[in-house]
Amino acid sequence: MLERIPHGVGRALRGLRAGFEKVASERRTFVDVPDVIDLRSPSFEDGGSLPPRFTADGEGLSPPLAWAEVPPGTQALALLVEDPDAPTPRPLVHLLAWDLPPHLNTLPEGQFASPGHAGLDEVLGRNSYLKAAWLPPDPPTGHGPHLYVFQLFALDAPLAFDGHPARGAFLDAIEGRVLAKGMLIATYERP
Repeated sequence: MLERIPHGVGRALRGLRAGFEKVASERRTFVDVPDVIDLRSPSFEDGGSLPPRFTADGEGLSPPLAWAEVPPGTQALALLVEDPDAPTPRPLVHLLAWDLPPHLNTLPEGQFASPGHAGLDEVLGRNSYLKAAWLPPDPPTGHGPHLYVFQLFALDAPLAFDGHPARGAFLDAIEGRVLAKGMLIATYERP
């Protein structure tokens, strides 16, 4: 949807961004949580460019992820991917997975449902387009590079939701339950 914004409009909106300080990991309630989970991807380096195959310009698959150990007592994992550079009041949610098993340490490419691709969707919350799926990055042309912040949370108890929660309900549910977190950042700019 944002890819349809004309280049000139995207350029004019360059200064309008949600802000990195608004991503979940930076919230006051999570800022003191130990950042000890080594989250990474075999497809891109931390701070590196997200390959187009994982965006709206490519196949739109969710990227593969991996991480090292999580703290003892972890009962569930949750993954949230946000774009703090979207020209919106809050970061754009690209993925919210809320009930991943604690023994899991990898997610293969295409693990989550995305437009035109089947995949896991029963543990997904709603992205910013209100779908329980991976929302492939599609920054406006001319807006400049966007950050995509992958955040993994180790939780002390499984979560329970009726249906697919939105970001706000998810963040309220994990408050006080996060044992540790990890972050991986990718960049993408529409050519």
